[in-house]
Amino acid sequence: MWKVLVTLLVLAVGAAALWVNAGQAEGPAIAITGPELIGQTGEVAVKVTAPGGELTGLSVKLVQGESSRPLFDLSPETAASVATLGDDVSIAIPAGKRVFPDLKAGEARIDVTAVRPVLFGLRQAMASQTRTIQVRLTPPQVAVLSQFHYVNHGGSEMVVYRVTPPDADSGVRVGDREYRGFPAGGSDASLRLAFFALLWDQDLNTPITVYARDSIGNEGSGSFDFRVFEKQFRKSTINLDDRMLARIVPPILQNSTELKVDDPSNLIASYLAINGELRRMNNETITKLALETAPEILWRGAFKQLINTAVEAGFADQRTYVYNGSDVDHQVHLGFDLASVANAPVLAANRGRVLHAGWLGIYGNCVILDHGMGLQSLYAHLSSVGVSVGQMVDKEADLGRSGSTGLAGGDHLHFTMLLGGNAITPIDWWSAQWVQDRILRKLSDAGLPAPSP
Repeated sequence: MWKVLVTLLVLAVGAAALWVNAGQAEGPAIAITGPELIGQTGEVAVKVTAPGGELTGLSVKLVQGESSRPLFDLSPETAASVATLGDDVSIAIPAGKRVFPDLKAGEARIDVTAVRPVLFGLRQAMASQTRTIQVRLTPPQVAVLSQFHYVNHGGSEMVVYRVTPPDADSGVRVGDREYRGFPAGGSDASLRLAFFALLWDQDLNTPITVYARDSIGNEGSGSFDFRVFEKQFRKSTINLDDRMLARIVPPILQNSTELKVDDPSNLIASYLAINGELRRMNNETITKLALETAPEILWRGAFKQLINTAVEAGFADQRTYVYNGSDVDHQVHLGFDLASVANAPVLAANRGRVLHAGWLGIYGNCVILDHGMGLQSLYAHLSSVGVSVGQMVDKEADLGRSGSTGLAGGDHLHFTMLLGGNAITPIDWWSAQWVQDRILRKLSDAGLPAPSP
């Protein structure tokens, strides 16, 4: 009997020791990995390490003065927002004034408490961690320095402005479009240049402002003087026939595998898909290419229209497409069609870097040059391409030969200018006087270096 009692006593002592040791077990390791700052927006990032990533409790709070705001509490309902990888449990939680409208500028604190099970879940091990952060609610400051901003409808302009702090994201907002600003060069790190446009399809009364915003959602804006000049855009009719469709449609479908049509032999239906859906897809590609722009001006002087060419179609022509006597489509021609002789040399309108060189849907064989700070030029319908992506070319460099690839009714060059991926009229940029008045003068007035000739 006494042996049984001794055994029970030993077991009891062992169990007591296990219980005591479990109560002294280390809690989960907690790392508050971000942020140092929050503002209108922000994100609190927490990583907790526990065996198997098993937690029975996780609480995150934002404390400021006497106010304690719960950011996260682990529950069956919230567990899905937690990411577990091995022993690590991670969570990112939105924070900032947009989440907590009563948040004040100044110091705040992130408090994290985590609990893990020990001794088969009979006991718990807890740990806590805190981190001090700053709440910044002052928006960046932005002010335009340049004067006399005259914008042709469908055309572009430039502003010189100062942004504080210099690392704030900034630019010009035209309606719902934003045009990025770039460092102006020179000794003042706060000076920026931004080219912007009033697109052909935007109202003449579209608001135009400069903006600056920081990484935590604080945004400032400012107005500046500008004047808009109305332009009349031509209307035209394009007559389609079966012979034209048979020449144009099959090569485009063959080279544009991203476009799926129900019946390639139905030429008019395929043409409409090309003129609409493929056009949209191609313009999305152009918009993405715009993000690859250089942060400095690459062009030198006025742009040059292809020599000895006649204008067959203008910028923003409103086109109606007619087939068998019926209107079947409406599109806008966002460029100039320039024609001379077949297989004419196509020369670069200005100095730049090749962003695209090859097939581009409705544009056929196409070259796009980047001229820096969001400005590009596009050369379409080429019969051959003589440059490669990444190549730097000078003004009047040979890019290829004119042709009738893509949606071209005959041999010509479709040329347009792009700003932030949006088509703008080239007329302004072809004018040495416009370049001098709208750009070079403003750089000189601000004491900034102009592009060398």
